[in-house]
Amino acid sequence: MGKIRGIRGAITVKADNPDLIKAATKELLLEIEKRNQLVVTDIAAVVFSATPDLQSAYPAVAARELGWTTVPLFCLTEMAVSGALDKCIRVLILYNTDLDQEEVNHIYLRGAQILRPDLVGGYSD
Repeated sequence: MGKIRGIRGAITVKADNPDLIKAATKELLLEIEKRNQLVVTDIAAVVFSATPDLQSAYPAVAARELGWTTVPLFCLTEMAVSGALDKCIRVLILYNTDLDQEEVNHIYLRGAQILRPDLVGGYSD
């Protein structure tokens, strides 16, 4: 494994609820894992952000519940930009891989598809 690549993704939730935040984060991570054939032991680190209106749970808890127990995880609050998408969880996975950047599949689900419609690529949820 000679390269570290960034894999991006985002998903929205309907409300600030711990169960909804964890379920959405798991859905996002599992889709990223599937579409990129991730091997958890090759993940260098994961950075999560959540919009300021999501305060009831850390997205990283969902990763731990999926078994990502040795992966360094970090959560932070997304900038509060006027007109930005609400109730959104974003992720940046730093991944050791031989994939070229163009081969990485970034995943945007639910309302977050508007963030990068160029990368949605026909995926529909």
